Order: sequence, then structure tokens, then C-alpha cells
Amino acid sequence: MNFPEYRPRRMRRNDTLRRMIRETRLSVDDLIYPLFVVGGTGVAKPVSSMPGIHNFSVDKATDEAARCWDLGIPAVILFGIPDRKDAVGSEAWNGGGVVQKAARAIKKRCPEMVVIADACFCEYTDHGHCGVLAEGALDNDATLENLARTVVSYARAGVDIVAPSGMLDGFVGACRESLDEESFDQVAIMAYSAKYASGYYGPFREAAQSTPQHGDRRGYQMDPGNAAEAAREVAMDVAEGADMVMIKPALAYLDIVRMISDEVNLPIAAYAVSGEYAMIEAAAEKGWIDRERVVMETLLGIRRAGADMIITYHAPYAAELLGKR
Repeated sequence: MNFPEYRPRRMRRNDTLRRMIRETRLSVDDLIYPLFVVGGTGVAKPVSSMPGIHNFSVDKATDEAARCWDLGIPAVILFGIPDRKDAVGSEAWNGGGVVQKAARAIKKRCPEMVVIADACFCEYTDHGHCGVLAEGALDNDATLENLARTVVSYARAGVDIVAPSGMLDGFVGACRESLDEESFDQVAIMAYSAKYASGYYGPFREAAQSTPQHGDRRGYQMDPGNAAEAAREVAMDVAEGADMVMIKPALAYLDIVRMISDEVNLPIAAYAVSGEYAMIEAAAEKGWIDRERVVMETLLGIRRAGADMIITYHAPYAAELLGKR
């Protein structure tokens, strides 16, 4: 196919033709919205580094989930910020914890909505690391025991999917075994299989109050330079029983999304993280970019790379835009 016989511009000359040959499409069905849940009632505390994002009490989080459902968004993922923290993050598996309460309330209000619970301990520990520490380092296997307790607690609260995110060795197997032993074999696992030690997480740590009190998480999250390691991590999680796998962050790791999509016959999620959201919002506020176009182009790019699902703070905004098209 060579010029002048082939003229690609013929099929770009108006919007209808462009729609007809579009290879990748973004749908509201692709979106998952994160919610930060805190104690109290009537709380909607703005997150300063993430304009438009709030820490919600259970009642307000339920209202926000219902708003998302009305927009057509099929799922939310819950992050809990407890009133009390300790060295092991024991509030994570408290049956009366904020995530458990929110899950029950959302399922009562929107029974068909998919509720996902992030299963990690950084928001719950007083040191900000993702589990039990031993001599200042993360104790992988001791943390697995607590993770097993946590996912069962979430399942009892009615969540549809648990999402272990601590990048622990064996974390998917520990979740699957504990869920199955308690007859929660229908609860699915979305594994944070390739979670990189990224600089894009900064605003999240403000929202979740989860900044490490010492050191960092590079001892358990992945090095940004590694791709083959991501394939190994995903393969391990698939073998242990993951129902879907996730790459996090999204934009700087679209090559990883594509690689995993090509290699793994499971649903792929990508997390457009807080720093990605904050950069778009800051540039849009300055008038440097067209917010609508950049948000939709970014989400479409993540889909084009191979993601089936996108966890994004822009989900309600994108859903409203998609509803107008």
C-alpha cells in the first residue's frame, strides 16, 4: 500500500469516518474508581495534592459510590485510613473497620456494584510500611499471616474482589488459601503483580496517610528498570491463583502493560496513580493543557497498551464525558 494509490487521510477527513475505523475504544465499563475511607460521619476532607479527591467517611463514601454507579462506573476500590494505627496494622482485619463498614454500606445501596478492597497495611501501621517489621525490615511471612486474616475479614463484609498490594512473596497463594478455607471461593483476587517503587505515589501518601516513617519500600516494590522481573512476578501470581493482575503505575510502564497483555491470558488492570492524576490536574489548572482531551487521551492510551481495566481518579469525569459522546 503506497502513495498515491493508498491515501490514509481519506479515512480521517471527518469524525464519523474516524469513529468507524477506531481500533481502540474507551468505555465506562473499563473504569474503577478509588475511594479513601476514614472514620466519623459527614466527612469529605479534600486532599490538597489531588484536586477533587476527598477522604470520605462511610456515609459520604457510599454516596460517592452511588454517584459512580449512576454514571455507569461498575466498580470502586476501597482504601481505609483507620483512627488507630499499630506496629502490625491490626485494624485492617477488624470486622468493624472503615473498609468493612463501607463495603457493607455500598453493597446495600448498590447491590450490583463490584466492590474491591485494597489489602495492604501501609495505611494501618504506625511506621508506614506494608506489614510486620523485624529489625527494621519487612518480615514477609509474618505479614502473610496478617494478610490472610485481612482478606477473610473483607470477604465477610461482602467485597467481591480483594486486591493484595504489598508485593509480598507468596501473597496471592496466602489469600487464595485463606479465602477457600473459609468458603469464600467466589471472592476474586486482583493481584498487584508488578508494583514499582515509583515517585508517582506522593499524593496518594497524603491521602492515605501512609508515608513510611523511615526508609522506603524499594526492598519489596520493584525496581523501575526491570521488565523481565515483572513477567516473573506475574507468572508467580497466576500460578498461585490470581484472577486478574495489575501493573502500577500506568503511564511510565505502558511497555509492561503491553508485555503482560501479550503473555498472560487473564484480565489486566493498570493503575493510573495519584501522581499521574495530580500532574494532569495541575497543568490543566494552569491552562497549559486541555484537561478533557488529555484525560481521555491518557486513558485511551492505557487501554491501547492492553489494559482491560483502569483504576483512575478521573473515573467520574471520564464517565461524564463518555456519556456525552
